[in-house]
Amino acid sequence: MQTSAQDVLQRVFGHATFRGEQAAIVEHVAAGADALVLMPTGGGKSLCYQLPALLRDGVGIVVSPLIALMQDQVEALRQLGVRAAFLNSTLDGGTAAMVERQLLAGDLDLLYVAPERLLTPRFLSLLERAHEGKGVALFAIDEAHCVSQWGHDFRPEYRELTILHERWPQVPRIALTATADPPTQREIAERLQLDRARRFVSSFDRPNIRYAVTQKDNAKRQLLDFVDGHRGDAGIVYCLSRRKVEQTAAFLAEHGHAALPYHAGIDAGIRAANQRRFLREEGVIVVATIAFGMGIDKPDVRFVAHVDLPKSIEGYYQETGRAGRDGEPADAWMCYGLGDLVLLRQMIEQSESGEERKRLEHRKLDALVGYCESMRCRRQVLLANFGEEYAPGESGADGAERACGNCDNCLQPPEAWDATEAAQKALSCVYRSGQRFGAAHVIDILRGSDSEKIRQFGHDRLSTYGVGTDLDARTWRGVFRQLVAHGLLEVDAEGYGGLRLTETSRAVLKGRQPVMLRKVAAPRERTRALRAASAAAELAPADLPLFEALRELRAQLARDQNVPAYVIFHDSTLREIAARRPSSEDELAGIGGIGAGKLSRYGSQVIATVATAG
Repeated sequence: MQTSAQDVLQRVFGHATFRGEQAAIVEHVAAGADALVLMPTGGGKSLCYQLPALLRDGVGIVVSPLIALMQDQVEALRQLGVRAAFLNSTLDGGTAAMVERQLLAGDLDLLYVAPERLLTPRFLSLLERAHEGKGVALFAIDEAHCVSQWGHDFRPEYRELTILHERWPQVPRIALTATADPPTQREIAERLQLDRARRFVSSFDRPNIRYAVTQKDNAKRQLLDFVDGHRGDAGIVYCLSRRKVEQTAAFLAEHGHAALPYHAGIDAGIRAANQRRFLREEGVIVVATIAFGMGIDKPDVRFVAHVDLPKSIEGYYQETGRAGRDGEPADAWMCYGLGDLVLLRQMIEQSESGEERKRLEHRKLDALVGYCESMRCRRQVLLANFGEEYAPGESGADGAERACGNCDNCLQPPEAWDATEAAQKALSCVYRSGQRFGAAHVIDILRGSDSEKIRQFGHDRLSTYGVGTDLDARTWRGVFRQLVAHGLLEVDAEGYGGLRLTETSRAVLKGRQPVMLRKVAAPRERTRALRAASAAAELAPADLPLFEALRELRAQLARDQNVPAYVIFHDSTLREIAARRPSSEDELAGIGGIGAGKLSRYGSQVIATVATAG
């Protein structure tokens, strides 16, 4: 079995070796057993069902909610010489009928289908006939976390996928996800009747992604500083509102970036065109709400930026996971402030969800805020949420852990300061002003501002008026944000976002509990210092012209076939070609990512480009 799998891996996919647990998963499923696979984005999940489908008789049925991206996934397989197709609502009647005939004739290796289509009586009948004919090799249930009612991508149709096991109990099933905390993992197994399936849990770590969080100061300028360090790179910028998406896209475009907006309120045709440009052109930035992105398959996204706080740590992990799927250096950068936290608290309280759901969403938001405010290694905090312990590395001179060496807290260790006196002033001012104002107004009182609003409420006569002039407004914003994060202040989410004391505030006000907070770093210096290297930086300068020539060849081939460039070759493949300069197709066959299909289709053009540009 392993020899056969190894042969297909090399011959079809162009890879000499498996990664991580891929080999064990492929062998297990190809032998006819069920599996639940938890593997990070970019870890090679697709191969875990594609290869067993090629090893087993019949067609592999892939259930995927990603209608917009099935075409690109199928095209990537066809480039490898795999007989693949998809069935979803984007196909016209004639094309859908042709795919159905291919299914019944046994002319497909893999068929991608949306859960809504799969569950129709018509498709289940087709599947029955296919199974009686050439057979069904396996069922792959991708994005399996969609089955979780408490997850961020719940799809009710996923609950009904148990019908696959009930009707065809002998056909192996493999459920896959990149985003599931331990409770969600248990729910997937229960809901999909995979309790007895073997679980393969890979590390959720994405070591090539550099994580950084900064306090919101001038968000547009901070974002521009960050994006300027990625000029010419593909990236995604996430915003909370549609209005902010459009404003941010326009702002980046004004400053010379190819930035496009994407949200559910944009005309469907324009939205599809913008997504197509992002997938098929080099260096395009999409500014989006979370309506954009589940399962984005583009491997060369060099950064994901959040200019507003996401709703949960799971959502944040999934969104940042769209960066660096090719294994090359990538950035996950977030800029947030207390206003984001207030807004999200209000959104939770004002939703029509039940009390249990609201409590869960508040807990998820608390976990994300804890990640943002932590002084520990970001990876340790992030992975702990998924039940994974990240082993710390060496300690710094101050004794603090420097675990990953590739996040802001490891690269620029934050400083703590004794903020007990500042916290007492802040809490006292919140109390004396009536516990109904937001941080901006309370800061104005502390700093002795002579504003009309302060005079209107008589707050210039408070004992706390002007007692905070020793700290600038930016530092005070950091103090209030962290007091909320640490539970010493709470947001009146049902009202207008005013701040009020909590039970734990009393000990601080009475001097029984010290308060240590992290110092707020200067944003522009921090952003510049944390930029990740570009994917091409590992090349020797002498190889860069050939690398660019190969990218141009790839772009031309992609335009001719109307497919994304990464479907032809990944950057890592082009870089290896540029470094090794193969002079024959035999030598080219030894490059990672070039199987027999791509060698026969593009080998002569690649060799010619190496000879000309090299």
